[in-house]
Amino acid sequence: MTKVLFLLMTGKEAPEKAYLSLMTVSRQIKAKRYEDAKVLLYGPSEEFVANLEGEGKDTFNEIVKAGAVDSACVFIAKKFDLELKLKSMSVDLLPFGERLAHYVNNGYEVITF
Repeated sequence: MTKVLFLLMTGKEAPEKAYLSLMTVSRQIKAKRYEDAKVLLYGPSEEFVANLEGEGKDTFNEIVKAGAVDSACVFIAKKFDLELKLKSMSVDLLPFGERLAHYVNNGYEVITF
C-alpha cells in the first residue's frame, strides 16, 4: 500500500474546494485506503481551518482524532495570529518545510488541495 500526505493549501478564496478537501481526506482515512495518511496545513488552509464551524469543524475534528493531522506551518500561524486557535484544535505548529521534506524523504505521495 501507498503512504500519502494530503497538503491542504486552499482557504476562504475557494471555500467549496476547501470543504471538499476536508471531506475527501476524512473519507480516505475512514476507509483506510492507504498504508498511512497524514495532513499538513499551509497558508490559506490554516485560517480556513481555524475558523471552521458546524459540519466542517466536525469533519476536521474526525481527521484530528484519527491522528492524521501532522501540523500547520508555525510561521504562517504566527503571521496571521492563528496560534491559539489552531493549538486549541489539537494542531501542532511546526516548520512547514521540515515537515514536507520529512514525508517526501520517507516515500509519501503528496496530494495537494
